[in-house]
Amino acid sequence: MFDELRYFVAIVEAGTYRRAAQRLHLTQPALSAAVTRLEGTVGARILDRGRRGASVTAAGGALLPHARAALAAVEAGTRAVAEIEGLRDGEVRLAAGATACTYLLPSILSHYRDEHPGIRFLLREASADEALENLHAGDIDIAVTTAEGGEPWYTDELILVRAPDFERPKDVARAPFVTFGRRSTSRALLDGLFPDADVVMELGSIAAVKGNVRAGIGIALVSRHAVQRDLAQGLLVRIPHRGTPVKRPLSLVHFGEARLPPAAAALRQLLLSPEGKPTFRT
Repeated sequence: MFDELRYFVAIVEAGTYRRAAQRLHLTQPALSAAVTRLEGTVGARILDRGRRGASVTAAGGALLPHARAALAAVEAGTRAVAEIEGLRDGEVRLAAGATACTYLLPSILSHYRDEHPGIRFLLREASADEALENLHAGDIDIAVTTAEGGEPWYTDELILVRAPDFERPKDVARAPFVTFGRRSTSRALLDGLFPDADVVMELGSIAAVKGNVRAGIGIALVSRHAVQRDLAQGLLVRIPHRGTPVKRPLSLVHFGEARLPPAAAALRQLLLSPEGKPTFRT
């Protein structure tokens, strides 16, 4: 049953039986036979085979997410057993937003690596929606996101900043803003604070936002962690405002402590400990 599910997912992802057979190092007849067995088990046709390739039927579409979840669960179980038995060093797969990846997690992950030097890290920068999609697809173990329902980890604070030679705006709401795209949490918080903000730049990275603010293009609402060094060196200046700092709670989202592989469970434990909280450094 496991192989049949794996072959089914492979065909869907490859688009044709031929490409799937090549990737799996199987013959096409063997692959077709496996699909036939799976269809007999579920009691419905799951793939249609045409000139342009394989297409998923309605029944196949219903089965697909469960097949992927089952494969991910087996993989996670295999990794857990291997780590417990010492068969290999272990792996942690993590997804987080740009601020967490760049400023909040590095020192914590470095501390974890000092304690567990054999652990392999896969850290993926992703939006909150993308991180949850990765989690449900079985591609990561823990998502560090602003999504509700996870374990509370850390509350980030966003503040307003400008260049030293940028004239302090009398009415911040009317100032030109340098910010992120609309899918980002930071942009959503900016829109909530200043619904009619004059956005002159939408950028994809914190470095780009800071660079343009330092150049005097406009002001920005950013994480305190992202600008702490700029503030200390006088490259940026904080703009006081009654609506700031804006609180941004971050959570650890996963499928339960018991279902985490040992390496990921150890990282979760560190993140939830006092040593796993970001600190301000200049």
